[in-house]
Amino acid sequence: MEEFRVVEKFVSINGEAHKAGMLAAFIRFAGCNLNCSYCDTRWANESKVAYEIMSEADIYHYVKSTNVRCVTLTGGEPLIQPNIDKLIRLLGQDQELRVEIETNGAVDITPFIDIPGDIAFTLDYKSPGSGMCEHMLLDNYEHLRKKDSVKFVVTDKADLEKACEIIDFCRLNDKVQVYFSSAFAQISPAEIVDFMIKNNRTREKLQLQLHKYIWDPDRKGV
Repeated sequence: MEEFRVVEKFVSINGEAHKAGMLAAFIRFAGCNLNCSYCDTRWANESKVAYEIMSEADIYHYVKSTNVRCVTLTGGEPLIQPNIDKLIRLLGQDQELRVEIETNGAVDITPFIDIPGDIAFTLDYKSPGSGMCEHMLLDNYEHLRKKDSVKFVVTDKADLEKACEIIDFCRLNDKVQVYFSSAFAQISPAEIVDFMIKNNRTREKLQLQLHKYIWDPDRKGV
């Protein structure tokens, strides 16, 4: 059995991407390989963060106990967890489960993309406002499928312009659904919509972090 450092497990709605608004069992792992300026789960990346050691079987049994079909693996960064492929394989073997993996765009997804099951990736592209733009692996986009998605978290107009540059250069709209997501309290959703109208961005979608509008933005476990 493998051991995973889990800082949170809970049931809530998915706040982002294809399954936004749907109930999901969340597994949040400790640790990340990036340090984004707008990170809203920085506490999960601290070296002294409290965590629970869970095996892949423990996580699977927890997920099944919730009676929720969607599973979201998040963090931190789930794909840097040692032997995370074994957990993904276990979850993927259950035909009742739909697995969403939220990854920051700085980890190679190729070791995981062909794991059998109803498994989808939501890749972030860290725009310049994050301070982590240089870490993005554009090669990941060559392996995306229609069930995957790419999310651009933006802080200002310059981030939106960079997002459009990457979207067009990598032809992302021909591969996946692309989302613009506002860094909370840094750029208003209305500003993003205005930009989309002025620049005729007809294929991307605006995405709001639903949990931050339903509950206190700093609340954990949602």
